[in-house]
Amino acid sequence: MLKIVTIPGDGIGPEVIKQAVKVLTAISSKYNISFAIREALLGGAAIDKTGIPLPMETIDLCNASDAVLLGAVGGPKWDALPGELRPEAGLLGLRKELGVFANLRPAILFPQLKSASNLKEEVLGDNLDIMIVRELIGGAYFGEKKRVDLANGQKAWDVIEYSTYEIERITKMAFEIARVRNKKLTLVDKANVLESSRLWREVVQSISKNYKDVELNNMYVDNAAMQLIRDPHQFDVIVTENMFGDILSDEASMLTGSLGMLPSASLGISSVGLFEPIHGSAPDIAGQDLANPIGTIMSAAMMFRYSFKMEEIANAIEKSVYKTLDSGYRTIDIMQPGMIYATTEKMGDYIANQIMISHY
Repeated sequence: MLKIVTIPGDGIGPEVIKQAVKVLTAISSKYNISFAIREALLGGAAIDKTGIPLPMETIDLCNASDAVLLGAVGGPKWDALPGELRPEAGLLGLRKELGVFANLRPAILFPQLKSASNLKEEVLGDNLDIMIVRELIGGAYFGEKKRVDLANGQKAWDVIEYSTYEIERITKMAFEIARVRNKKLTLVDKANVLESSRLWREVVQSISKNYKDVELNNMYVDNAAMQLIRDPHQFDVIVTENMFGDILSDEASMLTGSLGMLPSASLGISSVGLFEPIHGSAPDIAGQDLANPIGTIMSAAMMFRYSFKMEEIANAIEKSVYKTLDSGYRTIDIMQPGMIYATTEKMGDYIANQIMISHY
């Protein structure tokens, strides 16, 4: 029996997690796989109930599971809280507790949605598929943070810290991923300015000697942000530090037409992976049955691929999403003329039903 912890979180999180559970139920029925699904608190929901964003019970449940499926956390309701008590602190803390140092964020252009992208079709081309490998538990997000009073105001700083070991482990994973894709890896840094980036470049160059079959390129982050829009097909696998990866992966997602479409997998030291869509909690549409659940459902597919090593099931989920899109169903964020409008609930129903009726 596979033990899964679901964390609905805040905003649209509960709505999209509900649809992913529908898909898990369909998988269980069709493929005779047993799941033990437990629900846990994180973020604003945890603050409201326990006073803190990451309760110990959640940590214990996640550590005892085989995988964690997360909706989203955060929202303006909790913005006035101190940094250590905000919902995002709970997410960062859970990543640290699970030791998930590698965040895999695929930016895949669904052919059915090419016209939904903000880029011209000639720029997008065909078969756009970029994998961003983001270091997840180091850098400025986890470094020293401080604020002091000055005579005329305040001064604040956030320290970017990386050790050789932290860079080595994420780099090796990125090279292994590149090796089974198109054997091309781009390191994104700011080595012309930042000492931490210079260490990144030195370590990555050293490790590349063990991966001579993989082409390594270096690119400054400002140039990479521009090149992702100018010519996205030049990239295959990108490896980068935490903050750069956070920004670039959101930019890359818009190549595909909507943040709501894309999943992520966070992997690392333990065998427990953390899987979540890359979108936020979208409190402005929460509770209105408008959210796109596909990113969360595709995150469940990544869970089967990376945590459970069940490639057949991962493929079945992904193909069911494609079939549903081929049938013309669209949530409001990806709606196009001539398509069939689907609410959050209906999109979940269509994809779960597609799993049940299809033969892959």
